[in-house]
Amino acid sequence: MTNPLPSPAQPLKIGTRGSPLALWQAHEVRRCLMGAFGLPEDAFEIVVIKVTGDQILDKPLKEIGGKGLFTREIEEALLEGAIDIAVHSMKDMPTVQPSGLILDCYLPREDVRDGFVSPGVASLSELPKGAVVGSSSLRRRAQLALRRPDLKLVEFRGNVQTRMRKLEEGVAVATFLAMAGLNRLGMAHVARSAIAPEEMLPAVAQGAIGVERREADQRVAGMLAAIHDGPTGVRLAAERAMLARLDGSCETPIAGLAVIEGEALWLRGEILRPDGSESITGERRGGVSEAAALGRDLAEELLGRAPAGFFSWR
Repeated sequence: MTNPLPSPAQPLKIGTRGSPLALWQAHEVRRCLMGAFGLPEDAFEIVVIKVTGDQILDKPLKEIGGKGLFTREIEEALLEGAIDIAVHSMKDMPTVQPSGLILDCYLPREDVRDGFVSPGVASLSELPKGAVVGSSSLRRRAQLALRRPDLKLVEFRGNVQTRMRKLEEGVAVATFLAMAGLNRLGMAHVARSAIAPEEMLPAVAQGAIGVERREADQRVAGMLAAIHDGPTGVRLAAERAMLARLDGSCETPIAGLAVIEGEALWLRGEILRPDGSESITGERRGGVSEAAALGRDLAEELLGRAPAGFFSWR
């Protein structure tokens, strides 16, 4: 690289949310960059930014603004130059970035599955009739309502620690957490079982960490290129292209997962009525170079099969 590398005197500023998982992710990006360029820890500065989504926990995301609530303040800091890069959980990211910003760096993807978490029940299939289950995810709520319409679903927002406390307080008998987050926090034991994608297709981009930068910042672009994981990028290109065409947000129950099989890509997608009364699924297979096109094509099929008002809450 011809551009100067970060140093203790001029550290690279890494913006992140303040939850334990978000901080772990920011530290992991720092670790990767340290290793790639032989830099000391103090050549980087972790900058915690409060986001609206972490401050309003008593309302569903669909009522207060959707996915952008976890990214807006961080992206504003990036555009203003207060930070140099922003680290995100990709399942929280809108499919369109603000003008001047770009997402083209992903770390290797973790376990994509949902984890079933309960103090006293061993698995989803063993939940008693009428059990109270907590989840803030429209996707999980719709999938649960489809499979187990007898369950009572309650709003359950907050970080991993907050949700575990709610279970201990008896707000619900079970909830779901991404296995990726539990693994990263050393808390995999919290999940009584991991749910196979065939049983519950995960959220688009679940398990992936993305690093956002200013589009014009070529120094940072060169650094991030050194830690970018190509296979994760291919998989997310397919999933996020599908999501973008479906107009995915926190108001729409959508699931999707792309898997690389040799030189081929297998993409599965699911859209659901918000009340779980109906699900439409589909899949595509093709070359890895066709990832985004496969995503858009599958989205067109799912939309074409969905009756009018499919996503309506009425």
